[in-house]
Amino acid sequence: MWPAPPDIAHTCLEFSRAIDSPSHEDEEIIKSVVDGTVPSYSLESRLGDCKRAAAVRREALQRTTGRSIEGLPIEGFDYESILGQCCEMPVGYVQIPVGIAGPLLLDGFEYSVPMATTEGCLVASANRGCKAIYMSGGATSVLLRDGMTRAPVVRFCSAKRASELKFFLEDAVNFDTLSVVFNRSSRFARLQGIQCAIAGKNVYTRFSCSTGDAMGMNMVSKGVQNVLDYLQNDFPDMDVIGISGNFCSDKKPAAVNWIEGRGKSVVCEAVIKEEVVKKVLKTNVEALVELNMLKNLAGSAVAGALGGYNAHASNIVSAVYIATGQDPAQNIESSHCITMMEAANDGKDLHISVTMPSIEVGTVGGGTQLASQSACLNLLGVKGANKESPGSNARLLATIVAGSVLAGELSLMSAIAAGQLVKSHMKYNRSSKDVTKVTS
Repeated sequence: MWPAPPDIAHTCLEFSRAIDSPSHEDEEIIKSVVDGTVPSYSLESRLGDCKRAAAVRREALQRTTGRSIEGLPIEGFDYESILGQCCEMPVGYVQIPVGIAGPLLLDGFEYSVPMATTEGCLVASANRGCKAIYMSGGATSVLLRDGMTRAPVVRFCSAKRASELKFFLEDAVNFDTLSVVFNRSSRFARLQGIQCAIAGKNVYTRFSCSTGDAMGMNMVSKGVQNVLDYLQNDFPDMDVIGISGNFCSDKKPAAVNWIEGRGKSVVCEAVIKEEVVKKVLKTNVEALVELNMLKNLAGSAVAGALGGYNAHASNIVSAVYIATGQDPAQNIESSHCITMMEAANDGKDLHISVTMPSIEVGTVGGGTQLASQSACLNLLGVKGANKESPGSNARLLATIVAGSVLAGELSLMSAIAAGQLVKSHMKYNRSSKDVTKVTS
């Protein structure tokens, strides 16, 4: 933590302390952090107590910045559980309410879907979509692909030499050897394919592999490093510029993910009965089909969308991701979705589908092991690794995400078609309470 400017350091003493009556020892450590003699990041190892380290850091932060963070809770969280894996230099945690949508009837099973969000109407809307799906007999899903990717970038002295590596990696004769080298990284990592692209004398190599129940970024990166080390024997002039060259592509909108897929590729569909469309969704099949064509398809094309041929897939993906401990930044590619609607059964019923080529989820590792997120995974029946069928928990979670998006698309599109969107948000997403009085 950087030393505070003298004027701020003087005024910040007016703020209430994060530690109630800190001990003499804690007071000395706080002062040392404020003046820069003790690095803030070293408190856990220095004190041997993660919660105490967070409290000391919190107080030092308030004194250094001259600003209070009194509303940020610190009690009631297991700081040991995030040490070295989830969050560095904690000073508290943010509370996000979790609502339940469902039951979602998907592939013959019912799921109560946890959604962490601060957006009013979102859970209620998804819940209505789940109801419509349930009353129509449920939704079905198909997992099309399952493979995480990583794409390093390497450089040669010439484009000709770079092309030699491309041909070598894409030659089926070499695949078995490369697979053995790659698969040494993990019990679950299994190389599926290698795709190369060249830009001048630079080679971008997209490795794809199965990763069990883990989301798999670390797993695939280790495998890629093994292959790079192996290739140095035959290509000693290869200069490894970076383990990731953005041809993967992680946490960025990219056509390669939209076309080739990344993580789990899922399609989910349902036929919504005419009476359900009218009574539950308050609209009609013809209006929904027309709106979907003009909004989700033509409108997105006019906007030059990349994977955004939907109404609000990212809303559902983000809420489920946060609740279940996924990487929320991967919402970017995980929300790639095309929503299709057409009349079915002689025009009376509605066929709706969502196709999502890059849902990146895991049920082990990262934030999935934290108590709250683990509880949400347990609610869905996908907590941890599946020992009998490795990878099946993560694949099931991906289909639940797609099913939830289907429910969300169905409900929001119906609200727009019926002219209910603004009215519902004014009712549920705006508060008439004086928040300052409620919290005081």
